Amino acid sequence: MSYKEWFDAHGAKHAKIMEKLTHLNDAEVIEYFRFENMVRNETNFCPLYAENKKCHDMEDLNCYLCACPNFRFNDKGFTKEGEKTLFSTCSIESPDGDRYISAQAIHQNCVGCLVPHRESYVRKVFDRSWFAVMNEVVCE
Repeated sequence: MSYKEWFDAHGAKHAKIMEKLTHLNDAEVIEYFRFENMVRNETNFCPLYAENKKCHDMEDLNCYLCACPNFRFNDKGFTKEGEKTLFSTCSIESPDGDRYISAQAIHQNCVGCLVPHRESYVRKVFDRSWFAVMNEVVCE
């Protein structure tokens, strides 16, 4: 699955949940996306939910931004670094991020970064449209 395919599919899942939450105010929507609630009520949102497993080892994980507005990707590649193609990167160069490097590709590895999963950050960038928050991620 390409980045763009995942991005579009995830955005559609997110929008479907948001359709059910029109009666909630913004703070209540953000609370709804807390990991514990999502595991209980939105089992198909994330494949890790079936195992009650978090993508990041942190307390108070919020799943509203199950992708980061600071992530940038281009399925065709940004540049070549030697024989390898750079497909994704972090726009804020988070010191907690890393790179996954294979024989032919370089991808951003965000496992160590918790920025988008803190409710304070979600509140700062919140929009009821996930695509609006993520508007700079796709770089094609």
